[in-house]
Amino acid sequence: MLAVLVVVIGVLATSGWLIRPDDRPADPRTAETAAWDRLVYGPDAAAQTSPAAVSRYFAGLNAASQRHLADRYPLVVGNLNGAPAEIRYRANRVALRQAIDVERRWLKTADASAWGARNGRRKVHRYESLLSSNRHILGFDPSGDGRAIEVIGDLDTAERIEIVVPGADNGLLNFERTVGAVTAPAGMARNLYNEIRAQDPGAKVAVIAWADYQTPARIGIGALTGALADRGAVRLRAFIRALPERARASVFCHSYGTVVCGRAAQQLPAERRLSNLTVMGSPGMRTDSAAELAADRVWATRVGDDWVGELPFVEFAGFGHGADPTGPGFGARVFGAEGAHGHTGYFAEGTDSLRNMARIALGNYTSVTCSNARS
Repeated sequence: MLAVLVVVIGVLATSGWLIRPDDRPADPRTAETAAWDRLVYGPDAAAQTSPAAVSRYFAGLNAASQRHLADRYPLVVGNLNGAPAEIRYRANRVALRQAIDVERRWLKTADASAWGARNGRRKVHRYESLLSSNRHILGFDPSGDGRAIEVIGDLDTAERIEIVVPGADNGLLNFERTVGAVTAPAGMARNLYNEIRAQDPGAKVAVIAWADYQTPARIGIGALTGALADRGAVRLRAFIRALPERARASVFCHSYGTVVCGRAAQQLPAERRLSNLTVMGSPGMRTDSAAELAADRVWATRVGDDWVGELPFVEFAGFGHGADPTGPGFGARVFGAEGAHGHTGYFAEGTDSLRNMARIALGNYTSVTCSNARS
């Protein structure tokens, strides 16, 4: 088994996964959250923080009061499951402007290391991009490596909601990219949305780039174990449970994000069962069978030159992520990904993988093409 772990670490290392330190300011949400809890919940916060309770709370406020709370507590309201989407968008615009101010002030001090200063400048650039008028940011947290959720489409009218869950090394700095845009969460979601609309221009659909968990930082124990996936699964389940009940929800998960989705789907309540759970380039989902996942249909794909295929699909003493979802015994429907290359090419334009994911999102299951290897 030691040899197995050496192989895993070796593959990750040769794929360019390296850790870099950073020296960011302390979590800016802590004091704001405490003040919010005192204002809204009083001593019985736990009983009042469910999405349904939050929704009722905001429904009892007039528009001016909702806007006031978004402006006063942006880091809370902007990440509050159950709050109206438009109010969360507003709150996150406020939070982004505040984060830009914080970074710019910090960059003028002598506290930033050379690496930290470079990251600070990159974060200002990222925040300014997220503030663009055509973007809808449903979640934003600048603490640590940062987290973000972006909605593409109209969440309030969507009949189908597709959630893209990315894998390792996807903090705020990597939420979108200029070069290799389709390898970043925002680019993945945008390409999926565009392909869905190309296949069905009238589709009432929203695609969400969900990078709202702490991902493994390139190589490290986090990528080899399920600890971060378990924490991310808690957040993903809470997010899915807060989605509008009228809409059918599906998840499209890549790389380590498939571990998060697997853990989340093992504990979803029956009333929030997923329509589809689709995985690409999965190292395993910490389950041996698609039947253990709360999804009507489970789909999987992996191309031949994806380095994940070289990993041992085992789980031992907490290391590894278990069975191969594309394996014949797992029970997933294996779909074609012709045209995709490498570990990050599944959402590229013109690929069978992207076309098939759009067909899955639209419910056009008989049009999904099979993998040539397992037709």
